[in-house]
Amino acid sequence: MNSPRNQRFEQGLQNLANRISQTLERDALVQQTTDNLRATLTCDRLVVYYFYGEWKGQVIFESLRDRRLSIYGSTGADNCFNEDYASLYQAGRARAIADIETAAIHPCHREFLQSIQVRANLAVPILNSRRLWGLLIAHQCYQTRCWSTSDIKQMQTAAETIATAPPIRNN
Repeated sequence: MNSPRNQRFEQGLQNLANRISQTLERDALVQQTTDNLRATLTCDRLVVYYFYGEWKGQVIFESLRDRRLSIYGSTGADNCFNEDYASLYQAGRARAIADIETAAIHPCHREFLQSIQVRANLAVPILNSRRLWGLLIAHQCYQTRCWSTSDIKQMQTAAETIATAPPIRNN
């Protein structure tokens, strides 16, 4: 006979199994989205950067053309990113930089991008319940790139997909 205590334990295990399954499904969705988008854009690296506090964050997903370009797990020491930038992305800003060497960007931002081998990038916000959850960022590492309107739209669509079921991360 199953005691109430055993039933609670079994129900707890089932709840845990369901949560693990949902997390794996979310993670698989995000990874598939990043892999497909990187291939479609033919960019060198595509990352999901998750904010965990005070506009600091971590690369929690990436898709690479070349494994040597991996920055997975990087906390990104871009000390230029602050509340001012966050509010622009919160408002839906997409930022395309064709060439970090000639773009009108803050020197510390340029230095950060150089440190992770970026030559051109495109960043769009990931908004969950109208809150800036993270950024979806495409990188060209070996050459400059003029990002098209279509590139931006594809990135925004992918960011919306990721936002529908954001992965759970505890850092």
